Amino acid sequence: MAWDYFQFKRVNFAAISAILLAVEPGVNQAQAEPQHGIAMYGQPALPPDFVALPHANRDAPKGGALTLANTGSYDSLNPYIQKGNVPWQLRFLTHESLMGRNRGEPFALYGLLAESIEVPDDRSWVEFTLRPEARFSDGSPVTVEDVLWSYETLGTEGHGRYRSLWGQIESLEQVGPATIRFTFNTDNRELALLAGMRPILQKAQWEGKSFADAALADVPIGSGAYVVSDYEAARDVVLTRNPDYWGKDLPFMRGTFNFDEITIDFYGDGDVEFEAFKAGDVSAIREFNAEKWANGYDFPRATSGEIVQSEIAHKKPSGITGFVMNTRRAPFDDWRVREALITAFNFEYINDTLTGGAQPRITSYFSNSPLSMQPGPAKGAVADLLAPFKDTLLPGVLEGYTLPQSDGSLRNRAGLRRALSLFEDAGWTTQDGKLRNANGEAMTFTILLNQQRTEDRAIADLYTQALSGLGIDVKSEMVDGAQFTARTGAFDFDMTYHRRAMSLSPGNEQYFYWGSEAADTEGTPNLMGAADPAIDAMIDAMLTARTADESLAATRALDRLLISGRYVVPFWQFTTGRVAHVKEMHFPDVIPLYGDGADWMPQFWWYEE
Repeated sequence: MAWDYFQFKRVNFAAISAILLAVEPGVNQAQAEPQHGIAMYGQPALPPDFVALPHANRDAPKGGALTLANTGSYDSLNPYIQKGNVPWQLRFLTHESLMGRNRGEPFALYGLLAESIEVPDDRSWVEFTLRPEARFSDGSPVTVEDVLWSYETLGTEGHGRYRSLWGQIESLEQVGPATIRFTFNTDNRELALLAGMRPILQKAQWEGKSFADAALADVPIGSGAYVVSDYEAARDVVLTRNPDYWGKDLPFMRGTFNFDEITIDFYGDGDVEFEAFKAGDVSAIREFNAEKWANGYDFPRATSGEIVQSEIAHKKPSGITGFVMNTRRAPFDDWRVREALITAFNFEYINDTLTGGAQPRITSYFSNSPLSMQPGPAKGAVADLLAPFKDTLLPGVLEGYTLPQSDGSLRNRAGLRRALSLFEDAGWTTQDGKLRNANGEAMTFTILLNQQRTEDRAIADLYTQALSGLGIDVKSEMVDGAQFTARTGAFDFDMTYHRRAMSLSPGNEQYFYWGSEAADTEGTPNLMGAADPAIDAMIDAMLTARTADESLAATRALDRLLISGRYVVPFWQFTTGRVAHVKEMHFPDVIPLYGDGADWMPQFWWYEE
């Protein structure tokens, strides 16, 4: 996710808190009449006659070429199926959904392919009416039949991310010349919004072809601003802005998708990518390492002013980044072993060695945001939600959980002693210099790593040195990007690198991330194998909440369960996006709440001499 963190120049945090935490009492989210938009709680912020998104430069010039860089390779140009590795940017550039997201609100949608949305107060169904002018890139109209086909195909043959919604749709039918109604089979208020966010594909393109087994040459036809105009397998993809793009005059699209051409180049690893950027072959790059940002940009193009270093702070949740443990396998099925392995991770020393200590640690799955669990014991509505599960909760959920800290020294003696004590509690003791269980079996495991991610290798090397000192035999296994995706998708690992971004509007995707059903479904992001009825219940509470306060309590309770589950050895978070780019690239002064989203760059940037 190379562009997950583009962010804020100027932002009103008081306004953000008001949006997140306050709901005007007595206001129905939507009546059973057509609306221009919808919000998860309350009313959408923008009026029906808005002229542009607040964070878009409506006068941004069109033109220029942009070259982005990905590491690894690709073998598919269909981002909507489970099979293959795809340039991740494609689904944000080539296809559209019925509704579009305002990145200045936690969860609000406005008409895109659909000109209106209609829902009853209980949100048991939702209707969308298509715009008559909506067109695919080949000029053919977007029809109700395309919408019906897209939802059924994605829900039954598409990527796993689309399956959950399909299972919650009781019926999908045409109820007017250009109107589609979704009726749901479960009480889940977010479904009305999710139904507006699936990509719409062209049915006619796939007649007589297998969608799930699409060949590389079968590039899906979309309605978005860009089309794939050229590609060389595993090397690059070229996208050209469609001069006949149907939505270019929509207020929602004004000032967006300004580059005439976007090229995505592929490189073997991050080091090679950086060298390409230094040489002028790449237009922009995101820097994850604060020390490198401060000291590694003294090459000629940077010192001459051809390259600009933009720091863009943000308040998006940290998500979780670190080494995830596969609890489907021993010894990671024991929380005490997981706690010991987290304790043995000398974060303070590793952070200082690799980043100069400039980046704070992830302290929970929603840290750096109002959604994060609060310090100390669970209180109020959070405690009430967790109370039915009190007899099965791990230590720390109700009392409060804090990640162990080291003294910052290389030896970390106190931390390693505590780790050994935890291992002993779990039945592992040191015998002949090796950590063994009651059967005499030595603790040994492998950390699966993507060879393109050089920083992960450095972290693993420092970590394994500490574990070796405890008598644990740990190996790092380096594989290419395709193998890494296949292995992690099949849960074929002991421990591996994992990153899961989170938003300020968590919802149904949480089932996909760590719901019990996802633990047994290959291809889901539930790499840790979390299968906890309490986690499922908190997600349920989040999705049936009628107010923002209820949703906030459920999210904070979920956060407690996830961090106290000790599933991941957390790394550092990125509270500031660091983007180096050519001086001709510009972004708006008004930065949206979700200014670090994957599609913020290049959607709202432009090229100007």
